[in-house]
Amino acid sequence: MLKVDIDSFSYSEVTILKDIHFRIKSGEHLSILGESGCGKSTLLHLIYGLLNLDEGEIHYNNTKLLGPGHSLVPGEPFMKLVAQEFDIMPFTTVAENLASFLTGLDEDKNRIEELLEVVELQPFKNTLVKNLSGGQKQRVALAKALANEPQILLLDEPFSNIDVFKKSKLRRNLFNHLKEKNVSCISATHDSEEALAFSDYILMLKNGSMEMFGRPEEIYQNVSDEYQGGFFGDVNVLPKQLFSSARTEGEVLIFPHQLQISTMETDFPVVVEKCYFHGTHYLIQSKWNNKDIFFNHFKKLKKGSVFHLEYH
Repeated sequence: MLKVDIDSFSYSEVTILKDIHFRIKSGEHLSILGESGCGKSTLLHLIYGLLNLDEGEIHYNNTKLLGPGHSLVPGEPFMKLVAQEFDIMPFTTVAENLASFLTGLDEDKNRIEELLEVVELQPFKNTLVKNLSGGQKQRVALAKALANEPQILLLDEPFSNIDVFKKSKLRRNLFNHLKEKNVSCISATHDSEEALAFSDYILMLKNGSMEMFGRPEEIYQNVSDEYQGGFFGDVNVLPKQLFSSARTEGEVLIFPHQLQISTMETDFPVVVEKCYFHGTHYLIQSKWNNKDIFFNHFKKLKKGSVFHLEYH
C-alpha cells in the first residue's frame, strides 16, 4: 500500500501542490491527468524521493519515506522513475543498458529477452543506444526501469516520443506486463485515452489540487465543468432546460457522441459550419445561438445546412 498525503508543497513562495491525498494497492495503476504545469511531474518526484516534503507524509507498507535529506542516493530502492530525461547510457548497447542493473547470470539473459519483447526492441539488442531514435531511446528507458522488477513504477509522460502506430501495442504490452508482475504504477499523462483504457484509478489535477479522483468510468461519467470534460475531447456546455420538459436551471456537459440529428423538429436547431473526418465518423462543428456545438455523424454534412439535434 502506497499512502500519499501532501498538505502543501512549494518552490520558494509558489505553491505547486496542495491537499493531495490518495492510496493505491499493490499491482494497481493510477493515472495522473492534468494540463502542463499543474504539478504532475512534481508529484512523481515527491513520491520517488527527489524532493523534500515538509508539509505532508508519504508511506509505503506503513514505512514513512523520508526523501533526499535522509539518503546519499535520492530515490527509493524499490521504485523506479522513468522521467522525461532518459536515464540511459548512450555509448553501450540496448542489451548492456538493461544488464546494468542485473548480475549477469543466465536467468538475467532470459530477463533481458523478456524486456526486449515487452518494448519491441529485439532487433536492436546489440545496437548502440546513441544510434537509436528518440522513441526507441524512450523504450530503452522503460525496459531498463523494469529490469530489477520494482515494486512501484513511476512514469512521466512515458510515450511522448513514441510513434502513434507503435504506441498502442507498447502500452498494452507494458501495462499487461506490470499487471502480471503485480507492479504498482503511477503514470503522469495528458492523454485521456491512455488514462481511461489502462488505469484502475484516475487523479485529475487542476492548479496543483485534486480536481477528481476515482475509477475511469466514474470520472468520465461525472465530469461537471468544461475543464474536466475538456480532457476527453470537445465538449458542449448547454442549458439543462434544452433536455428537460421541466423548468430546470443550470448547465449540463454533453459530449459529441451524445447528440444526434432528430427526425423531428426540436428546440435545438443548429447550422453546420465544418466537418472533420475521424475515420469511423465525422465530427460536425455547428452553431446554435452563436455558440459552437459539436456532434458526431456518420457522413459529411453540407455547410450551411440546418438540423435539429436531440440527446441520446
